[in-house]
Amino acid sequence: MASQGKRKRDHDSSDSSIETPPGTKRKRDHESSDWSIETPLTTDMIIENAKQILQRVSNPDQVIKDSRKKATIGVFGKSGEGKSSLLSAILGKQGLLPAGCFGACTAVITQVEANLTDSNYTAEIELISKEEWEKELKDLFKHLKDDSEDRNEDLFEIAVEKITALYGDDADQKTLEELKNDDKFAEIDTFLSISTKIISNSNVSEFTNAVAMHIQHSESSPGGWYWPLVKSVTIKLPDCNELLEHIVLLDLPGTGDCNKTRQDLWKSKLSECSSVWIVSGINRAVTDRDPWGILKHCIEELGPGGKCKSINFICTKTDDINLEAYIRSARLPRDPIPEDKDERKTCIVHRNEHAKTRVKEKFANSEIKKLFNTDNHFQVFTVSSKAFFEPNLNLESSETEVPKLQDDLRNLNKSVNRELARDYVNKAKGHLSLIQSGQLNEDKKRIEKKVNEFKKNLRKPLDELDRYFDSICNDLEQCLSKGVEVSVKLCVDATKNLITPNKDGRGFHKILGALCKSNGCYWSKNWDVILDLNKTLAKDFHECIFDEFCKIFPVNEKTGKSVQEQIDKFSIIQSDSAYPSSDILHHIHNFIKIEETKLKAALNRDIVDRKKEIYQSIQKTIKNEMASCYQQAAAVKGTGSMKKMQDLLITTVDEKKQEMFNKAKMEVLEMFNNLKRDIKSALEDELQEAIERSQSQTSKKRQMDVSREIEELDRLLEQLSD
Repeated sequence: MASQGKRKRDHDSSDSSIETPPGTKRKRDHESSDWSIETPLTTDMIIENAKQILQRVSNPDQVIKDSRKKATIGVFGKSGEGKSSLLSAILGKQGLLPAGCFGACTAVITQVEANLTDSNYTAEIELISKEEWEKELKDLFKHLKDDSEDRNEDLFEIAVEKITALYGDDADQKTLEELKNDDKFAEIDTFLSISTKIISNSNVSEFTNAVAMHIQHSESSPGGWYWPLVKSVTIKLPDCNELLEHIVLLDLPGTGDCNKTRQDLWKSKLSECSSVWIVSGINRAVTDRDPWGILKHCIEELGPGGKCKSINFICTKTDDINLEAYIRSARLPRDPIPEDKDERKTCIVHRNEHAKTRVKEKFANSEIKKLFNTDNHFQVFTVSSKAFFEPNLNLESSETEVPKLQDDLRNLNKSVNRELARDYVNKAKGHLSLIQSGQLNEDKKRIEKKVNEFKKNLRKPLDELDRYFDSICNDLEQCLSKGVEVSVKLCVDATKNLITPNKDGRGFHKILGALCKSNGCYWSKNWDVILDLNKTLAKDFHECIFDEFCKIFPVNEKTGKSVQEQIDKFSIIQSDSAYPSSDILHHIHNFIKIEETKLKAALNRDIVDRKKEIYQSIQKTIKNEMASCYQQAAAVKGTGSMKKMQDLLITTVDEKKQEMFNKAKMEVLEMFNNLKRDIKSALEDELQEAIERSQSQTSKKRQMDVSREIEELDRLLEQLSD
């Protein structure tokens, strides 16, 4: 289901699957199954067995295994918080990922997944375009040569960092023209002639060193570090299918960056996360503003504008403890004790439990709590990656809590794998049910009656779906109208509060200029300043629709009002026809039921992506309406430029507010109505087609008995049932 047109479907058509001459029937007396289900099978073995069963009677390529998106886990955390060590420990190999790979001072988006093709360590490095770098380099030199008292220090530091990382320690002292005459400049120009660089090596140490120069930075050895040119890096690791076959670990760096491409990529990747890990050293887990600030800033992209279902807060470096200082600060009822391993372990465990309690309390009082109403959607882990690899630190493996996170990944991976296997075996069963229905002699009128019953039954749930959408559309429209009213009333003051500093404003005109240049959004290098005018203007609008939107598109729990629940209820199989009396009707019934299940699962996955687009459209509309204003404001220079930029932004918001917010409302309603139309169309067209296929198959009367194969598939499904 998609707004651009009808969804592409995999037709498990059996029209050309059997070449058995008419009038012949397979001899089954001497056949026996070549496998046993007494020993529990893995999901891969189950899929392979299902393929073998199909092979005996049909072309297995007629049934296609789903290739859906992998589950994405977003990992937040500053440089030095131990993200690389954490991931290396979870994946079971010390030093597996380059230090700084997760959480470098760069803006590179890095993701780690399983290598499913060979046994090499592979990195796919996506580069920004040559044109993008030329434009960015000019901007960097503008910030670099700004020697005014109120220059933006963030932008100045970023400029120095990027230019010296690439061109060497004296590059920031040169002019742009001088730099262009440097041999290094020509080398980098050539480097950018490719869009993607591939690194592949069977030796992990050599691989790590080769990747490091694209994602790390060393102030002591500047030059030749390519991260300023890198958009994203995908690292693929061998021998980790059990953990990452269906999962992507995604580092979302929390640094400011003036490259619009990276900002847009950051936001789009964030909305893909089905889970988030917040990584912070245990000593600062509660007090550090960064992880909590990032979480707060991203609440909309994770919840109604995304698909995040759980958060893990991971306190790292639990083995790093000063015993005497901790005993004193924690007021443990003992005299100072020698650095004895058992006492050290006691203190570590005590601090871990205290940290878990404090972090849970802080989360319970945070804004993001409203997205995650139950405790099992927020977990706290206290991890020592070092102790996991070094038993002499006297912590049991389980006490490092690395195995708990491994189990988390393993269970998620297994869950996706079982779901895919179940879908495949069900599709295989539906395929064979259709074949079986074609070989049974049955009264033609009886079959036509059942088919007509299905066609008649299709109308009723479609009408119910219409009434449901009309109801929630009315409720949503009321909330949207309220959103327009409140936003029009408050938007000018909200704009003034954001773009007018409370203090003397020294240097703020540079921040404001950067905000306008980046289409209304500015993130400081260390997240201590986050200014997003588009998000600010959308805030009141979002608050007015938040509760209703989360009922229609919940992140986790059922609400009794969600689109997904309504689709789950949809069925053309009525209770009075659930148990057909004849064999042929039983197989037709099975086929229709499996087609329904497959279709509804695909629709529910599509709905998650569509709901993100709907929610994000409000901010997108505001950004588009303000685009020309941002462009004009960014061009303002000279004396009094800050006041001119502020006046231009405030005046534009005031002039456009009614039209802008009404447009945002109408865009949401249009997208919602498109969703309704596409869901109805998919259900009606595809189920109608399934009904017709079931009828056409029975008219062919092919003599092929596949009842034993169907029984074998049923036994496979039993193993996937829990």
